[in-house]
Amino acid sequence: MDELIDSFINYLLVECGSSRNTIHSYQNDLQLFLKFLLSKNIRDFSAIRPNIITSFIISEKQRGQSINSINRAIVSIRMFYKFLILEGKLQKNPLVSLNNPKLWKKLPEVLPLHEIENLLSASDNIKTNPGIRNKAILELLYATGARVSEIATISLDGINLEYGYIKCKGKGSKERIVPLGGKASLAIQEYLNTVRPKIKDNQKSRYLFLSKTGRPLRRENIWLIVKNCALKAGIVQNISPHKLRHSFATHLLENGADLRSVQEMLGHVNISTTQIYTHVNKQHLKTIHKRFHPRG
Repeated sequence: MDELIDSFINYLLVECGSSRNTIHSYQNDLQLFLKFLLSKNIRDFSAIRPNIITSFIISEKQRGQSINSINRAIVSIRMFYKFLILEGKLQKNPLVSLNNPKLWKKLPEVLPLHEIENLLSASDNIKTNPGIRNKAILELLYATGARVSEIATISLDGINLEYGYIKCKGKGSKERIVPLGGKASLAIQEYLNTVRPKIKDNQKSRYLFLSKTGRPLRRENIWLIVKNCALKAGIVQNISPHKLRHSFATHLLENGADLRSVQEMLGHVNISTTQIYTHVNKQHLKTIHKRFHPRG
């Protein structure tokens, strides 16, 4: 059973070009499922029936797992069984008639525009080498709506300041072009002119953002940078790079951008994923109406 899971992971890596994070999630979900099957003395994936999957869902719920986590695990198992059928290991998919647990979509949390301004303005006052680099990172996150993993892996040749765009490599190694904007371009130019050349062995790295030792910044580093900059800006609510991504999309829609353009900039495969931000926009409109309408 472990060998079949390993074959599936290799298929995701080699043939599908899935990202490291995606592969890690599939691997964790399938190992969790395998552990459950072994606890039921089931040692063959072909012996699975829909009632076993239902028992797995109940077991995960009893363990305190969220609906989101359970739903993701079921998606992983579905993909795995499709792979087994594709490879001729199974003739019938036991999950065909199974419905996923109902998934309640939470509205993404966004920062109001004045807090974005506070965050970016606070970083203006820190003219140390790390401060200039961090300013460029914050400007880039908000200007492009890029995922933190995309910012961490952006290369020098993936950014064009003359024409004002970056090349993001998103999920499944799919590339997209995203406009930069003037403020982000200036912040990155300052970092490239004054900070990056001073970093040890900077010419050996193709990555844009480096630590003081010349190593590429990891996602965790960027997450901490955003967190610390928010504290210095006096923002008390929990903040993450992904919240800047949510804010990017929401603020574009609030100011009249069309949904398809936002979808393309975010790198969403399905527009239904982007439509969640229209609900945020509607909430904003309701708030405005209630505040300003005489009978609100």
